[in-house]
Amino acid sequence: MIYSRPDVDVDDLIRIGRRNRVVGVSFATDVRQPVYFDPDIEKLMRSLSRALPQQPQVQIVDSSVDEHVLLIFAGSDDDPGVYYLFDRPSKQLRTFLVTRGELEGVKLAKVKSVTYPAGDGEMVPGYLTLPPGMDDPKGLPSIVLPHGGPSDRDEWGFDWLSQYYASRGFAVLQPNFRGSTGYGDAWLHRNGFRSWRIAIGDVLDAGRWLVAQGIADPAKLCVVGWSYGGYAALQSAVTDQGVFKAVVAIAPVTDLYALKEEHRDWSDFNLVSDMIGEGPQVREGSPARNAEKIKVPVLLFHAAFDRNVGIAQSRLMAARLESAGVKHELVTWDDLDHHLEDSAARTEMLRKSEAFLRQAIGEVP
Repeated sequence: MIYSRPDVDVDDLIRIGRRNRVVGVSFATDVRQPVYFDPDIEKLMRSLSRALPQQPQVQIVDSSVDEHVLLIFAGSDDDPGVYYLFDRPSKQLRTFLVTRGELEGVKLAKVKSVTYPAGDGEMVPGYLTLPPGMDDPKGLPSIVLPHGGPSDRDEWGFDWLSQYYASRGFAVLQPNFRGSTGYGDAWLHRNGFRSWRIAIGDVLDAGRWLVAQGIADPAKLCVVGWSYGGYAALQSAVTDQGVFKAVVAIAPVTDLYALKEEHRDWSDFNLVSDMIGEGPQVREGSPARNAEKIKVPVLLFHAAFDRNVGIAQSRLMAARLESAGVKHELVTWDDLDHHLEDSAARTEMLRKSEAFLRQAIGEVP
């Protein structure tokens, strides 16, 4: 996703039934919270929350026309979640579908809300995921994992990408850098492209904080990102060569001029053009135009059917890295889109990225 979204989103409305009746609204601080307008629904959701204490993320997904039968989802940071059917007249709750059933019985990682100082003193929020069962981390291999967007944000809950790396022994920090949505216009700061220096500075400072806290071994600190997060990963290595020891970029934007041109014949051209801006910051903020500044190995993933960020962005980055003599690899798929919604592809991406990171930081894969 490379489009800005407003701070109040229609997705924040809580709806029920086939008529999409609005019964409440939700908002996210450290953890997303619901506020219900309908007293009966509010009472029901409180009862369901008490019945499912280990799954605090309880929400109505759908219902029958008469709203007598509800489809409920409940999950947590260390629980991918379960879908339940709730019969309101009989007050019976039964399991309908277990999400990621292969993970049942597997100990997963807890996710902690944290803040860390940026270079200018601003406190940046984020989420820290440590290897399961680890309470006193010291000198771990670590990953900073910036989100996509740029004007999106991470939230507390189950995240398959950070959970995978945590299960493999990495500490993972997801920063809601300036340019993220949900923190007001001042935090959005003209988004993470036009204000890339601030956004990328916050990503770099996330890594520095992990080291300062003793969580990360500075020689084993890496950055991984998807979409805008992939852009942020690459641009952080351009901006400061001393923080991260390896870069993994999945479906990244690499050239801001080229991104504009990708949208020239589409109705959103003016929106994308305004999001990127003009002037020298566009060239300076394009990793592919500054590939010679990258001094660490880079692993790129991209799918040919990507309509959010064209695969030409990664091909250009690979060519520029080749010319600059930077160690790199580009992995592609011919029949997938931006989200790599294929189990085999995601498995390949996870295993290749872990092996690449371990080799880069001097560990045996």
